[in-house]
Amino acid sequence: MKIMIVVGARPNFMKAAPIMEAMARHNAEGAKSGAEQIEWTLVHTGQHYDSRMSDAFFSDLNLPLPDVFLGVGSGAHGAQTAEIMKRFEEVLQKGYPDIVVVAGDVNSTIACALVTSKMPATAERPRPLIAHVEAGLRSFDRTMPEEINRVLTDHISDLLFVTEESGLRNLAKEGIASEKIFFVGNTMIDSLLAAQKKVETSTVLDRLQLRAPVNGNGSRKIKPYALLTLHRPANVDNRESLEEILEGLKDLAASHAIIFPAHPRTQKQIEQNGLQSYFNFASQDASAPGSERKGISLIEPQGYLDFQSLMKHARIVVTDSGGIQEETTGLGVACVTVRENTERPVTVETGTNILAGVRREGIRQAIRQQLERTGKHAVPKFWDGAAAGRIVEILVQHSAKKLELEHSQA
Repeated sequence: MKIMIVVGARPNFMKAAPIMEAMARHNAEGAKSGAEQIEWTLVHTGQHYDSRMSDAFFSDLNLPLPDVFLGVGSGAHGAQTAEIMKRFEEVLQKGYPDIVVVAGDVNSTIACALVTSKMPATAERPRPLIAHVEAGLRSFDRTMPEEINRVLTDHISDLLFVTEESGLRNLAKEGIASEKIFFVGNTMIDSLLAAQKKVETSTVLDRLQLRAPVNGNGSRKIKPYALLTLHRPANVDNRESLEEILEGLKDLAASHAIIFPAHPRTQKQIEQNGLQSYFNFASQDASAPGSERKGISLIEPQGYLDFQSLMKHARIVVTDSGGIQEETTGLGVACVTVRENTERPVTVETGTNILAGVRREGIRQAIRQQLERTGKHAVPKFWDGAAAGRIVEILVQHSAKKLELEHSQA
């Protein structure tokens, strides 16, 4: 059984790593019983590639190096998607797997799914099945490129793996056959839970002086701080929009150190829009600020373990990321999302996440509400660290059916 797994951007890594781990377990167990083995190929499109953004993630998640690196790089949506399609088609024709697994909603997701859907089928070799991990999520905002990618990928996929119950409802409303849909849970949470012991080995809190000095009993408390991430073009590319969000953060910045691991592109937008006065420009060394120095401190992007440590110990997280909404829910950390909508409503239903919108007063109000939040939160169904195992079991079953069909047609 041959499976090709596609990754292209940081969120894909966290979703794919547990699946490969589950396939390795399947092979180890199957070797004893004589069950069919899985041969898999990891394809990295290079959609988002920067050594600071990718290399550390492969190491932190114990991901094997990609078997194929397409090296597409950044670019306009149309040009990037087309280039991924062009390069991936050559790889697919050579490898011709039984199943192609795509994850999430980035351009690599729709590009590789679309190429696979158009592969010619013959009596000897049917078209590879398309499996979409994280299917059914909807923001209902068609101005978001990710929403277009989600909808189109779902409608050409053969196996749709759903992370939360809203996905089941969305796919049913869109008329997708129920036999294609599987509620399996969230592989990003698989990665999150599996990494917790390694996260505790991170030294990022010390490097950023976020631990208090040793007290009388030898322990060191973590100083209260907030974590910020912003990357969506609608939020960071327009000066007025970005300044509105920064104004909404002023009260939080007056009471907490805000740590902002900023993508180089976001840092460029801050400089071009003349918004440097909102930030402390800090390095990751002894001069980096602890909570005594309030305000927003810009730092470089972090590897998976360091970022997880910052998120796990934060008093509050302010973000416009979909994945971080899920991870904070998995950790029980208060989150404020600076967007008008979310494709992950379960994070709001649990109470860990509040949609603040993108206007300053809404952001201030949501932050105040989350800082006062107390009590336990509910863990969404199947966010138990076992989603990847469920996915691999279903992939094996459908690959077997596909082989039976091939033999019967032959």
